[in-house]
Amino acid sequence: MIRIGITQGDINGIGYEIILKTFEAEDMLDICTPVIYGSPKVATYHRKTINSPTNFVVRETIDQVQDKSINMINCFGEEEIKVEYGTVTPEAQTAAVTALDRALEDLSAGKIDVLVTAPFNFSQPTADGIASQTEYIQKKVVAEKKPLTIMMAGTLRIALATDNLPISQVSAAITKETVIERMVTLQNTLKRDFYLDNPRIAVLALNPKDNEDEFAGTEEKEVIKPAMEELFNHGVRCFGPYAADYIFSDDNFKHFDAILAMYHDQGFTPFKALAQGEGVNYTAGLPIVATSPAHGNEYEIAGKGEASEASFRNSIYAAIDALRNRRRYDSSHAHPLRRQYYEKRDDSDKLKLDQATEETTL
Repeated sequence: MIRIGITQGDINGIGYEIILKTFEAEDMLDICTPVIYGSPKVATYHRKTINSPTNFVVRETIDQVQDKSINMINCFGEEEIKVEYGTVTPEAQTAAVTALDRALEDLSAGKIDVLVTAPFNFSQPTADGIASQTEYIQKKVVAEKKPLTIMMAGTLRIALATDNLPISQVSAAITKETVIERMVTLQNTLKRDFYLDNPRIAVLALNPKDNEDEFAGTEEKEVIKPAMEELFNHGVRCFGPYAADYIFSDDNFKHFDAILAMYHDQGFTPFKALAQGEGVNYTAGLPIVATSPAHGNEYEIAGKGEASEASFRNSIYAAIDALRNRRRYDSSHAHPLRRQYYEKRDDSDKLKLDQATEETTL
């Protein structure tokens, strides 16, 4: 059974509610073994508040975890943690980070297989300036490159070239190097984690009308198109750049396996409209599989029993699928045969040998 490491998120938000609602369905235990990292006392408080029938078994260490059981790793001992629904507090952030640390520790030790995080926000940056969960995970797992956010719902996958930047800073952040780096990560993730052999990727223009008018901006001509040409020459099937209104009208996005948006709202706004509350945030470019629901803490409905668990449940499904795909991909590419072919341009017709490689690098 695949062990799903689940972190409690912000205890003042809807994290525990969506976790408990997800595992009300008993058949969830047929596809995975959930390991929730958090506070049993806080979980019980939430359970009583929303009158959830979900039961869990408290474990002190990962070695006590059992299949066919909802396991709760006690990360706080007998410590009392105050729940204040709908409120941003330093205590809630500290508790969320503590649970995340414990999960990452077990993940690094190979005791759990994937990570699914309930939402929480860094209300205050850490001492070393980290202000997001993704950035925190990147540092903890020692990822070589910046993670790539992919928002997904079914076959709709939208990646972001830049994350939460002020709109005034987006243009300067869109460089040829950034586009290439983001696209290479997206390409390799589609092949390995989604098991798509030869993915088609649409690239969105930064400016309106796909830069048909020069006055609208020159980033497409000077930055995005040169990056795409280089990528295409290295085997990345990228197309565009397209205006966002073209891609998301008349179902044109369905012709592609993924879309690279230039900034947050360009990708996230149509995604939310199309995903209908069931989307998943997939963090690509990490040595681990990590997903989370594509929504925030939703403080306004915390503790009211109104939150939908659909996005969180889909995050679990996506993590399981990605892990299985990654294992299958790695297994099938572990010992590649040497490719044998005749080079057409070689007048000697000499047999050429080439070591097969599948990962795109630039």
